[in-house]
Amino acid sequence: MAEDQRVRGYCAYDWGKSAFETSVTTAVFPAWFAYLFAEANGISTKFLGSEWTADTMFSAAVMIGALIVAICAPSLGVIADRRMIKMWWLRILTILGSVSCILLALSTQLPVSMGWIWALIMFMVANVGLNGAGVFYNALLPHMGENSEMDSISNKAFAAGYLGGGLLLVVHLIMVLNLDGDWVIPFVMASSGLWWLGFAQMTFRMIPEPHIENEMESMGIVDSTKMALGEVKSTLGDIKSFKTLFIYMIAYFCFIDGINSVTALAGVFGIVVLGLTTTGLILTILIIQFVAAPAAIGFTKLAEKWGTKSALQFSLVCWCFVIVGALSFAPLELENHDEYDVQYTWDEDASIYIAEAREGVNNIAALPDDDEQKWALEHEDILPVEQNNDVKRQGYSVKWAFDGDDEAVPIEVVLTAENLEALKSTMDESRFSYSVEGGEFDGQTGLGVNHPSSLGDGTLDVIPETVRSMVWAPLGMTVFFQFLLLGVFAGALLGGSQGLARSMFGQMVPETRSAEFFGFFGFFGKVAALLGPLIYMLMTLWFDSRVGIFALSILIIAGAIILRKVDVEDGIAVAKAEDERNRSASTE
Repeated sequence: MAEDQRVRGYCAYDWGKSAFETSVTTAVFPAWFAYLFAEANGISTKFLGSEWTADTMFSAAVMIGALIVAICAPSLGVIADRRMIKMWWLRILTILGSVSCILLALSTQLPVSMGWIWALIMFMVANVGLNGAGVFYNALLPHMGENSEMDSISNKAFAAGYLGGGLLLVVHLIMVLNLDGDWVIPFVMASSGLWWLGFAQMTFRMIPEPHIENEMESMGIVDSTKMALGEVKSTLGDIKSFKTLFIYMIAYFCFIDGINSVTALAGVFGIVVLGLTTTGLILTILIIQFVAAPAAIGFTKLAEKWGTKSALQFSLVCWCFVIVGALSFAPLELENHDEYDVQYTWDEDASIYIAEAREGVNNIAALPDDDEQKWALEHEDILPVEQNNDVKRQGYSVKWAFDGDDEAVPIEVVLTAENLEALKSTMDESRFSYSVEGGEFDGQTGLGVNHPSSLGDGTLDVIPETVRSMVWAPLGMTVFFQFLLLGVFAGALLGGSQGLARSMFGQMVPETRSAEFFGFFGFFGKVAALLGPLIYMLMTLWFDSRVGIFALSILIIAGAIILRKVDVEDGIAVAKAEDERNRSASTE
């Protein structure tokens, strides 16, 4: 019974923390951050001598948070194996992460130029808490049951995570679709942090601190750090004794980098590159959650039949097809008048054009000196914009004109050949589009080069262009359903690949040194989490976002190749021998 209680407590933590991973990291925050970023900066901002877009900034924040954890994880793991503090560290880092998640809600209360920066910092700190806590949470796995139960326990926890995160996401989706007001998204952020912190209390209450024979006495920070670094150095020097485990770590480094980077960046990629709406993104993530939960259990059955290693290899091959498939996604070309961002419709009775913005179109940048701000002011006589002094956001702003229900407010404009041509000439640097229906200029359209449906300038754009013309357009499949298709396949692989990867490592780790080795596991995972966003960021800066996504598939392929060299049985035997030596030494 006590063992079952420990497993329930273990699953409860995944159930809680997945709210941050699902509602915040993947579903809501990317779109919200892209909105805050665009409101302040437009399509990009100058930083460190380069132009940074929202998805580039987002990946940099994920990268920095991962680096902090990667540096600290091995040393903290060593100390946690010498002293009974695994649960203590899990609690501290959980509080750090969940409270930072709650504080994301304050972003809209700050000036527009600071809101996106605060959101980025809090998101980064929350990731530090999440990933740091993950080191000690994963280190508990070998203490949950026997090696033969590892696949089942690990995948049960992942399944619980997908269900827990999915249920809260349903609530958040209902709120986003049915409630108005600036408070809705901040509430989603705060409630995700509270969900994580609340269910973690079950973990703290139901899982006892794993016992340690001859526990090390408490030491100061400096002495503890020196001791931990010495142990890390010693372990690395004795790498030949754990050759199989370290080969697996290298394989894990590669493939988990690709998988985690895809999941972390998918939301912002969908918003910035594909032009998905927040609602569309949340619906897709919701599908992923409820596909991933039973799929994680299904991979347990597959591992029982094929073995953990073979089942994991199968999932990695499938991941490569998913990533390459994602490159083919593209919004359909605009065809109907009401699909354009700015719509000019001829009113026959009044003999004048009525201009209105498409419902849901992104606001232009709100900072007075931004290029989009200047563009709106330059063409305000024919654009559906309004001048608005927003005291709360502390700045003069020009925004698309919406009323309180977010419905476009039509205005009468006088179109001439001159002002329409002037507007069209600005499309080379724009992310918006316009269409004229009726009257003298019927059928005229303009498409910004940075509009999501505009393809042809990117290195790999030939792929989505070709697939769009041959598959998506004939089928009439919008980018939402394309992304949804990706979600179904990714969801089927996500829980199983992550659960089997953790389980396989847990089987080859000495129980007496679980925190130390899971510290290395965390180190490799977080350096990988650092490398993936770094690769994406650099490829996006040098080329474009699609090249960044493609680069991640190369990492998964490399991991799958290295995984072939891992002898799991040898790794398990070495771990058992190490446990026997350590237990014998502790009784002497």
